Formats: sequence, C-alpha cells, structure tokens
Amino acid sequence: MKAPQDTNPKSWHRFFAAGANNAAWTLAEVATGEVNQRELLDAAHAAAWHWRHVGTELNQMRALMLLAQAHAQAGLGTTALAYADEVRAYFLASPNAPDWEIAFTHVIHAHAAWAAGARELHARSYASGAQAIAAIASDEDRDIVQRVFRNVPTP
Repeated sequence: MKAPQDTNPKSWHRFFAAGANNAAWTLAEVATGEVNQRELLDAAHAAAWHWRHVGTELNQMRALMLLAQAHAQAGLGTTALAYADEVRAYFLASPNAPDWEIAFTHVIHAHAAWAAGARELHARSYASGAQAIAAIASDEDRDIVQRVFRNVPTP
C-alpha cells in the first residue's frame, strides 16, 4: 500500500488502519501456539484505534471482530467473548452481511467462547460456523475463513 502524499490526518489514519488490519489478519491465520500474540494484539488494537478515527460503522465492527479473534488467540477469554458477542449481534442483525462475514462471525464467536471457557456456547457457535462456511458461495472466500477456523479448537 502506498503511503499518502498529503498531510491530512485522515489519510494517514486510513493508511495505518489498513496496514495494521492486514498484518493482524495475516497473523490470525497462524496456529495459536505459533503466533506472536503480542504482535497480533498490537496490530489488531492499532487497526481498531485508527478505524475509530476514520472508519465507517462497518469498518469499526470489522475491527472489533479482529479484536475478538486476537484476544481469543491470546487466551484473553473475557474480552474476546465480549467483543465477539457485540460483533455477533451486529452482523447477524445485518440484512446485507455477506456469507463470508456471517461465517467469520460464528467462527470467531466459537473461538472466543472456547477461550472464555464457555464450552456449550463454543460447541453451538462452532457448529454454526461449520454450517456457515459450507454455505459460502465463493471458494476463495471459503478458503480464507477456513484458514482462521482451523485454529478454533473442536468441541
């Protein structure tokens, strides 16, 4: 991504939001035991902070989804589940949410529930995630979600 050529803070917030977001999602695909948790958390929080300054509500909710995933991978169950619950309420109520986003919502909620020790909730969200992944129309989108799903412990 090319750096902005102006001095407008909004341009730079967008630049750093996108960069941190992309870095964090790349790390979110790494196996939980192999990922640098500090780097993942730093990138996810940086993305959320920058999106809060310039992003739409959708950008901000996607950043919150990323925070839920990062916290789940770091074993921070309480905050992971709080973020995932908020994201789940938002995306499942959205009539325009694409199939891959619904799948991510369930997958990340399952991971957060597992990290929080909520085993029954984890099992329900895991099953919903598997169903939602199977319903993704695009092979490419399905593959992206599955790269995160494989890090979610099975019930």
